[in-house]
Amino acid sequence: MENYQTMVEALDGLKQRGFTLDFNLANGVLHNSSENIVLQPEDFSICEVYRFEGMSDPGDNSIVYGIRSDKYNVKGVFVNAYGVYSDDISEELLKKLNTPD
Repeated sequence: MENYQTMVEALDGLKQRGFTLDFNLANGVLHNSSENIVLQPEDFSICEVYRFEGMSDPGDNSIVYGIRSDKYNVKGVFVNAYGVYSDDISEELLKKLNTPD
């Protein structure tokens, strides 16, 4: 796994290595709007995880996930805040994100 100093570096590095789709949280699943792909927790695996803490603002704490779906033959990224500003995630998805494959 790479050692990135910033979230932007991590996103750029992952993209260069084929993690090209952006996933967002939508109703307890991960969704990519450009390809209209919906990933249930069982549909993907977590390849890489990077945590970043804001230097002056705790609200800047984020996690970048590099994910792969063999079901859809795609790789992409999911960015989520952690701490006070974390998104409302289903228990099943939270378990998946906290247990890298």
